[in-house]
Amino acid sequence: MMIIRYVDPTGQSTVGLESDGQVRPLRGCDTIGQLLRSSVGELRSMCAEQGEATDPVSGVRLLPPIDSRMEVWAAGVTYHRSREARVLESDRAADVYDLVYEAARPEIFFKSAAWRVTGHDEQVSIRQDSDINVPEPELAIVLNSGGEITGYTVCNDVSSRSIEGTNPLYLPQAKTYLGSCAVGPGIRPGWEVANPYDLEVEMRIRRQGSVIWQGSANTSGLQRKLDDLAEYVFREEIFPDGVVLSTGTSLVPELPMTLLAGDIVDIRIDQVGTLTSEVRCGKEQMRWLADATDQAARRPPRSA
Repeated sequence: MMIIRYVDPTGQSTVGLESDGQVRPLRGCDTIGQLLRSSVGELRSMCAEQGEATDPVSGVRLLPPIDSRMEVWAAGVTYHRSREARVLESDRAADVYDLVYEAARPEIFFKSAAWRVTGHDEQVSIRQDSDINVPEPELAIVLNSGGEITGYTVCNDVSSRSIEGTNPLYLPQAKTYLGSCAVGPGIRPGWEVANPYDLEVEMRIRRQGSVIWQGSANTSGLQRKLDDLAEYVFREEIFPDGVVLSTGTSLVPELPMTLLAGDIVDIRIDQVGTLTSEVRCGKEQMRWLADATDQAARRPPRSA
């Protein structure tokens, strides 16, 4: 079962459940934010009282499973491969990544507000002022307003390696800009994932019909505990409509590989789903996000 946000026949965003290829509206809930004001126990009861199937999932337009006052935050340097990649790309401050990898306090940063997030079969953007831009496939935990792990989703944490590599203080510019975050395709309820520390993560990058990069890893390599990351993000923050916390990447393309406009990025996480994004370049290509904030019909056609 997957909790999804999608466009209903009237053109409005709707929250529902997808199972066995069929979509069922979720009774008593209009937004993901409203859903995440409930406890895990309450949410589980709501999901058990689902309505009748109305559409095949193949016939609806999926939206990113994030809305209202929700945000995406992210953790960094949580896998050995991530630490290794950050050290390689950094010009003068490689030791800061080693230090945070071993430290008790994790690296946690703001990634995106809900309205800036794209979903499955939509677009992400690379910066025009960066030479090296990469996708970062990550398991993301969906936390309710009380900080409980409600479920899991897939995050594409698009990043500028060349900007962050110049100086770690440039991380906000490397990580947080229009079109830098995709989440989806939906939310797998936490009670359906027996062991989040044993999930296969796969990514491939396609260019003009050919696979130019692919790799796989496993969340068993996660150096942090999910509950600890959740505790840190809630330590001095309040998220009244819940929050998505991306937990770091275990797959980083080797230098000097970079994304180009038109590339297709596929990220699959076992038991959680597949997120596909088409790459664009520059904020003008992503300006539609502002127009589509409250009007789902203004979102562009699905990516190929």
